[in-house]
Amino acid sequence: MHVSRIRALRGPNLWSRHTAIEAVVSCADDEIAVTDRPGFEARLRTLFPGLGVFRLGYPVSMARVLETAALSLQVEAGCPVSYSRTASTVEPATFQVVVEYSEEPVGRLAFELAQQLIAATLDPGASFDAGAAVARLRETYEDVRLGPSTGSIVQAAAARGIPWRRLTEGSLVQFGWGKHQRRIWAAEVDQTSAVSEAIAQDKELSKQLLYAAGVPVPIGRPVSDEADAWAAAQAIGLPVVVKPRDGNQGKGITVNITTREGLVTAYQSALAVSDDVMVERFLPGSDYRLLVVGDRLVAAARREPPLVLGDGGSTVAELVAKVNADPRRGDGHATALTRIRIDDIAIALLAAQGLTPDSVPARGQRVPLRHNANLSTGGTATDVTDEVHPEVAERAITAAQTAGLHVCGVDMVCRSVLRPLEEQGGGIVEVNAAPGLRMHLSPSYGKSRNVGEAIVNHLFEPGEDGRIPVVAVTGTNGKTTTARLIAHLFASSGCVVGMTNTDGVYVGGRQIDSGDCSGPKSARSVLMHPDVEAAVFETARGGLLREGLGFDHCQVAVVTNVGAGDHLGLNYITTVEDLAVLKRVIVQNVTPKEGYAVLNAADPIVAAMADTCPGKVIFFAADRHHGVMTEHRALGGRTLYVDPALDGGSVVAAEGNWRGHVPLAGVPITRNGTIGFQVENVMAAIGAAWGAGLDWDTIRSGLATFVNDAGTVPGRFNVMDYRGATVIADYGHNPDAMRALVAAVDAMPAKRRSVVISAAGDRRDEDIRNQTVVLGAAFDDVLLYQDAAQRGRGDGEVMALLRAGLEGASRTTHVEDIRGEFAAIDAALARLRPGDLCLVLVDQVEAALAHLARRVSAG
Repeated sequence: MHVSRIRALRGPNLWSRHTAIEAVVSCADDEIAVTDRPGFEARLRTLFPGLGVFRLGYPVSMARVLETAALSLQVEAGCPVSYSRTASTVEPATFQVVVEYSEEPVGRLAFELAQQLIAATLDPGASFDAGAAVARLRETYEDVRLGPSTGSIVQAAAARGIPWRRLTEGSLVQFGWGKHQRRIWAAEVDQTSAVSEAIAQDKELSKQLLYAAGVPVPIGRPVSDEADAWAAAQAIGLPVVVKPRDGNQGKGITVNITTREGLVTAYQSALAVSDDVMVERFLPGSDYRLLVVGDRLVAAARREPPLVLGDGGSTVAELVAKVNADPRRGDGHATALTRIRIDDIAIALLAAQGLTPDSVPARGQRVPLRHNANLSTGGTATDVTDEVHPEVAERAITAAQTAGLHVCGVDMVCRSVLRPLEEQGGGIVEVNAAPGLRMHLSPSYGKSRNVGEAIVNHLFEPGEDGRIPVVAVTGTNGKTTTARLIAHLFASSGCVVGMTNTDGVYVGGRQIDSGDCSGPKSARSVLMHPDVEAAVFETARGGLLREGLGFDHCQVAVVTNVGAGDHLGLNYITTVEDLAVLKRVIVQNVTPKEGYAVLNAADPIVAAMADTCPGKVIFFAADRHHGVMTEHRALGGRTLYVDPALDGGSVVAAEGNWRGHVPLAGVPITRNGTIGFQVENVMAAIGAAWGAGLDWDTIRSGLATFVNDAGTVPGRFNVMDYRGATVIADYGHNPDAMRALVAAVDAMPAKRRSVVISAAGDRRDEDIRNQTVVLGAAFDDVLLYQDAAQRGRGDGEVMALLRAGLEGASRTTHVEDIRGEFAAIDAALARLRPGDLCLVLVDQVEAALAHLARRVSAG
């Protein structure tokens, strides 16, 4: 077995909506039915007892074993995954293996470990430690997945249909798209300023501000060294609390200090966290954490310090180990509770109780291991949200707002939250930015609170989902022009539009990236841009295969057509039907119920995609009487067609008894409706705008102002005048495009027609030949040139295939081979006479158009 390629599919893809690892796996002849091997499956399951059942289908290849093992290893590690698949390819004994992942590093590691398991199964002398493998996966999963606080907010957003994206390996997350996006860092929201965060970090400053706002706080002051700390403690009165001035998560805090020795230890602990240390009065009572979101108290918990209960036989260290065996406890913040540590502070507190880690406490004896009750130091929490007195809640909200924190953890010490603080001598000891949410999500005792939902509801008003209109456009031909036209219609409505296509990335009409940007990475960049109000994405096959989509849903999906010659034979896409399965991914991911798929009814393969759309469908075709159109219209569906008798030719929109129309005379790109493929592009664009909810006046005015020149749509039927002759530059590069171009130029008068053409070497031989078969019947002169990049072809090989397509041509009388694209363009221009027409099929679009522009301007 050989794994030749591994890809991470990070969005909805050819196989499913799941994120997944895709691998190409080649098997030897004796690996096609491995379960027939004597003892193979028994040894495999002995090495890994957690291996799942093989998916239905016989025989079971080694590729399927790899699939099952990679999925089962993740399941055993606690990952929430369930999808996997093994698909045969056109190559004998070669498969595509797809396995879902929830975290990419875990999915990749699972593939690696699954290969090791198979290798060990095949080698009788080898071993495989399944327990260690699962532990490694589990550790990786815990390291890279979102923590419980951030995770709860993400889950709440997802439940509301709000799209989200993790921006870093940490806890920085974006919710929503473009102009409507919001961001969080753990439980801190983007509204919170750096000033407010600094106030919360500075314990002395925050205490001063709270005191000025009438919030009860304990007295205290910063100290410079151990001696000053002891002096402050004596002035304040024992017991005291020692804490870092700018700490968080309870780090370095020691409470209820009654001796100088304890204070020295506490001072050193605080100094390890911050250079600035504070001493303040210890307030008697319990430790409470109140969570304020916006102007509401949403949760409250009483926190208890970590402790163990003696059983009369176990040492303190052994009791701690038993408590830490609770599966809810772990290291850091990934689990509901944190393991208790026996460190210097714990040892000092044990000594104050006359104990050591090796002491055996009496049965029932409570042995505290910390004074402070933070969960991060091993404490526990009890939910008391329903017990909080209104005045206590009011003080917590005032504290949060005084600090300027939109999500705030208010630490309070008092005997009970049932009574106002002032009545019992309680006070607020800290305010915390980015508070941990574990104690509210999974309290040790009491009711769990959905605080993630409260934070999402603070970020987004009811009914808002943070989305902007997203239109995805795909097809064999016309997708770039259609995408640009749709973007222009949105811009005409006043929107700031983000657009990606094979020419670059554009925001608000300004190009911010160049090159082929029709993949998911560029789409994600647009959705991150804070100004974008609508997005239009040309969605090419390459990006879909490499990574999947760059979004979860689109409001509108447009499929212009699907034809041969669009890179068939690459990446196991060998037929038009295979290509259609790939292209329809955008249709399958239309927003359920409310979204639209805009489909070419005249293309049977495209029309069939309607069955996979979770939303609604708009069909378009020039012929209103096409069977698909009449049936859809009869069912009340939306259709677009051409009525040649209406205003001299119009695109008509129909839904039920309603009709709207756009005269083609007012759409320059169609040249009064004479260019058939541009009429189809216009219908597709109108369908997208209609599905996105643009008004018809905007659609008509946008179509009237769209100019099809080299600046607006480079390489897409750009028409120029050269010394009385017509020159057309186009990037058509497959037989279907040639047919459409021939139909277009046939409608344009010309004395003599010539064409300049090359072809990309990564197409099938028949696709290269068929281009000149089509052109040979429509052009008098054919000038062939060789592409700058032959893409795996030998020198002159493409030229020979193009010449072969011209054998027996019904019209072509002159064929010429020329080295270099610019030389071919110059030769064609030199042959032109007034009234002639020349079609230049460009390769290096930007450079070739610039060369043509210079020649045309020179005259």
